[in-house]
Amino acid sequence: MKQTTHVLQAGKFKAKCLQLMDEVKEKHISITITKHGKPIAKLVPIEEGAEDFFGCLKGTLTIQGDIVAPIDATWEAAK
Repeated sequence: MKQTTHVLQAGKFKAKCLQLMDEVKEKHISITITKHGKPIAKLVPIEEGAEDFFGCLKGTLTIQGDIVAPIDATWEAAK
């Protein structure tokens, strides 16, 4: 999903901080905060489910057969 980015001066951000955080969450937008016309910070929504990478595929893999038993193939390295 593409995010819309807004630019806001630090002073205006400070005055409306809590309201802007709610807006970023609800509308899924980002806000670039500037100081003297230069970007200094960015307020972005949290991506739900993106944080926990480990375990995200749990239950999607099935093992078929014995994965530790020797196979009936001769490798070139064994010759």
